[in-house]
Amino acid sequence: MKRQTIFSQSDFQMPMPVVRSWPLFYSVWLFALLIAFPASSASPSTADARVFLARGVVEVVQAPAITIKHEAITNYMAAMTMPFHVKDPGELTGLQRGDQVNFKLHVTENESWVSGISKVGKVALPPLPAEASISQPPDEKFELLHYKFTNELGQAVSLSDFPEQALAITFFYTRCPLPDFCPRLSKNFAEASHKLAAMTNAPTNWHFLSISFDPEFDSPEILKSYGQLYQSDPARWNFLTGPRTKIRELAQRAGVTLASSDGTINHNFRTLIIDASGQLQTVFPITGDFSDLIVAEMLKAAAVTNVVSGK
Repeated sequence: MKRQTIFSQSDFQMPMPVVRSWPLFYSVWLFALLIAFPASSASPSTADARVFLARGVVEVVQAPAITIKHEAITNYMAAMTMPFHVKDPGELTGLQRGDQVNFKLHVTENESWVSGISKVGKVALPPLPAEASISQPPDEKFELLHYKFTNELGQAVSLSDFPEQALAITFFYTRCPLPDFCPRLSKNFAEASHKLAAMTNAPTNWHFLSISFDPEFDSPEILKSYGQLYQSDPARWNFLTGPRTKIRELAQRAGVTLASSDGTINHNFRTLIIDASGQLQTVFPITGDFSDLIVAEMLKAAAVTNVVSGK
C-alpha cells in the first residue's frame, strides 16, 4: 500500500486522520498538563509579579485552572474569555459556571496565575457545547503547502520548501499578553533549536516555523525584531505571516481555534512535529516548558526516510 503523507514532495496531500480541536473557553484541562511541564526554575518570585484587579463570569472550573469571561483589565488586556492557572486549587472550592467573580491576575516574566477569587453574583449560562473536531476528506489536495507566505526577512516561503526535513510548526502572535502562552511556545522553539544545533553528530535536516495569526500587526519587520529577542537563526527557524484568510485556513487545519477581541486573540495551542517523509508525527496541544520533548521528537522525525512502501 502507498503510504499517505501530508508533506510528500510529489503530491503534497493531506491525510485523513481527525485532529481534535478544543475551543479555548472549555479546554482548561490543558493547564492540568502544566503540572507535567512546569515553568523554568529561573522564573521570578511571586514578589516580582505585577498584579491587576479584574472581574468576570466563570465559564469552567477544573483545578488547577479556571476559565473566566472577563471584562477589560485596565492597563493590561482587553475583555475576553480565557483559562487562568490557579496556584492554590482550594481557591476554586464552591465556584461554579455562571458565578460572577472578582479576582487578581498576577503576571511575571515567565508565568501568570489568578488569586483572591471571590463570588459577587450569579448569571444564567447555556450548557457548554460539545467538543468540536476537524477532519480532512481523503485525497484532498492541500494547496496551502505551495502557498507563498512571507518570512521575517521579507522572503517568500511555502511549507513545501522543506522536502525531506523534519519540521516543528507552531502558531502564535507577538502581542500575546501572557508570558506562559505564546512567549512560552517561542521559548520552547528557541531552547529546542539551540539544543539541536549544539549537538554533536546531530541531524541537519530540520527546521522550525512559527506562524503568526495576527498578520495585520505582525509584519516581517515586527517578526524580525521578535525573532531577535529569542536569538533565532533564520537558517533554522523562520517566522511567517501572510493574508488573514490563508493564515486562518492553515491554523484551522492544524486544529487551532481563534477569536479576536480589541487586538487580543483568544486561542488554543498547537505545536506540530512533521517527520522527514512529510507525515504528521506528534501534536502537542499544550503550553508550558516541553522543549526537551520537542528535541526528542525532532531527532526521531529527522531520522525517518522518505520511502513509500509498495514501490
